[in-house]
Amino acid sequence: MSSWRTRLLPPLLAIVFAVILTAIALIISGADPLQAYGTMVGQLFKGSTAVDTVNLATIYYLSGLAVAIGFQMNLFNIGVEGQYRFAAIVTAIIGGALRLPPVIHVLAILVVAVASGMLYAAIPAVLKVTRGVSEVISTIMLNAIVGGIVAFLVNADQFGVQTGNNIATREIAETGRIPGIPIGSGELFGFVIIAALIGAAYWFMLNRTRFGFELKASGESTTAAAAGGVNAKKMTLIAMLLSGGVAGLIAMPELLGRDFTYGITSTQMYGFTGIAVALLGRNHPAGIALGALLWAFLDRSAVSLEQINVSKEIATIMQGVIVLSVVIAYEIVRRADLAAEQRRVGRALAGKGSSVSEGGAV
Repeated sequence: MSSWRTRLLPPLLAIVFAVILTAIALIISGADPLQAYGTMVGQLFKGSTAVDTVNLATIYYLSGLAVAIGFQMNLFNIGVEGQYRFAAIVTAIIGGALRLPPVIHVLAILVVAVASGMLYAAIPAVLKVTRGVSEVISTIMLNAIVGGIVAFLVNADQFGVQTGNNIATREIAETGRIPGIPIGSGELFGFVIIAALIGAAYWFMLNRTRFGFELKASGESTTAAAAGGVNAKKMTLIAMLLSGGVAGLIAMPELLGRDFTYGITSTQMYGFTGIAVALLGRNHPAGIALGALLWAFLDRSAVSLEQINVSKEIATIMQGVIVLSVVIAYEIVRRADLAAEQRRVGRALAGKGSSVSEGGAV
């Protein structure tokens, strides 16, 4: 049974526990927890930190959605990291080579990004449905392979362009870029609007379509779903492809809104962050958005701790504790909710039993 407790309490408990544990670590190290937390919050209102936080959260949000789609089918798509990096390098190469009108150019790039992510996700998907290979193992291996693919394609002998000491793909023309939204001293990624639309589409798919129902049903029990006429292997394949398609868009906010090129030095690890964000958001688009904002806030504000001689790794500790405790919190609250429901059912049955006995006695 799902209730407000199973939805809200676990992430709240995880965050509170992380704050308390981190405070203890700060006290042991001789720092003032209140001062540290106050410095982190205060940093959010300095310069373009708030805008930078939302920009980073947009990327984390897309990553969390990609992971959540797999989670709905009980698939642990740990390969989001490899899928988005593969899509990023392929899209950057093709996007830099295309010469198209403004809107068409952007749409073409996005189609390539989604298709590339799906292509890389199709490998573990096919292995899963045809040979029963664990998606965890296959995607981990593909994550390792993608580093070599990026290095090969960015090489000067292939598609790399040397610019100073850096080598990356050819720069995407202005017609293929998504304009930013100026806010104060910063500029918000224009892709934030697309990310919001993707989140809305994800919610609609899960809650208002037959496919979404079958996806969740297959995730709950493949046997029960099969008895209802749902092809579990087909759902697994589609879920992995959809997850890979969304993963292909993870690098697009930066690629089309800021960097316009992609190279070996481009930011990594967004895919693994998405796992934590999806867990924290309980696979719900709104929850994932809040989780992405929290994660981005901790990342962006951590550097301010060095101003008061506190290691910025404190924020990393907090993130790690949240990841570990959120799973435990979900299980504790789920069991408490289940026990409460069992007691309610027991009392209801006992009441009915006594009524029947009284009726028989009369």
